[in-house]
Amino acid sequence: MEQWLQQFMTWLPDGVVYYLCIAVIAFAESLVAIGVIVPGSTLIVFAGFLALHGKEDISTIIIVSVIGAFLGDFLSYWLGARLGPNILSWKPMQRQKKLIRQAEVFFNDHGGKSVFFGRFIGPIRGFVPFVAGCARMKPAPFVSYGVISAILWGLAYPGLGYLAGVSWQNVQRWSGRFALLIALALALTIFFSWLKRRYK
Repeated sequence: MEQWLQQFMTWLPDGVVYYLCIAVIAFAESLVAIGVIVPGSTLIVFAGFLALHGKEDISTIIIVSVIGAFLGDFLSYWLGARLGPNILSWKPMQRQKKLIRQAEVFFNDHGGKSVFFGRFIGPIRGFVPFVAGCARMKPAPFVSYGVISAILWGLAYPGLGYLAGVSWQNVQRWSGRFALLIALALALTIFFSWLKRRYK
């Protein structure tokens, strides 16, 4: 193990506090507006990388990542459903109009699927659940899409760091490939949705 990595791991908390920090990172990244400034995905991948090198248990990291991600999505959804217009009038939200508009377009075009794919699209990650709440999406389908996407996200991002963690450069390379895979899946979903509407 590289010396800088050994030194870095000595600065980190252990046990429950460490897992709680990971859950909070996943939670914060999923929150409307706040998620834009929290590099949660990168930090969660890094947590998986550290787990390979002996920093805590990868299974627990995956579990707390899933829980944090879903709770963040659900809070954003709840805020949209209950306080959407009031929150949109806040000054910090006025600076995010472009991202909010992109999330609205994405949600309107792809409905429930946007909740699933939105989790993997960095800039609008926290805005899609919020828009879903504003649009009065029913809780049951939101929870279904949200749980599935949180589980896959919680498996994929720490898993990338762990499985490709021979070196951080290798992790970055595989993270790029994973992003391309998500983009391809999204493009195929959009294409088949278009075909379905066209030939209905």
